Amino acid sequence: VQLQASGGGLVQPGGSLRLSCVASGNIFSTNVMGWYRQGPSGHRDLVATMGNGGDTTYADSVKGRFTISRDNIRHTVDLQMNSLKPEDTAIYYCVGDRAMPASLRAPFWGQGTQVTVSS
Repeated sequence: VQLQASGGGLVQPGGSLRLSCVASGNIFSTNVMGWYRQGPSGHRDLVATMGNGGDTTYADSVKGRFTISRDNIRHTVDLQMNSLKPEDTAIYYCVGDRAMPASLRAPFWGQGTQVTVSS
């Protein structure tokens, strides 16, 4: 499975960005798709993931601001990020896994896309 992410960039605090990720290859291995992020601390943390059935997991820090969506026909997963804060600055990684919520040991990772929130 190959994951290709896009949509990062520079945005002011309070702004919005939308990340997209498309899966190709043996996509039946990716029951779960979603996003992790790695900030200045170096830790890679779960942001949001979604299973084939629509079940979701969100980090507490993004609940109410970020929305994950998935198109199982196009094999894409999007992350709509609203009310962005400087602490959302990170490299965002698309992830694919077999079971919720998608762990750091997930087998499939995209290349990462930079999101910078700054005035």
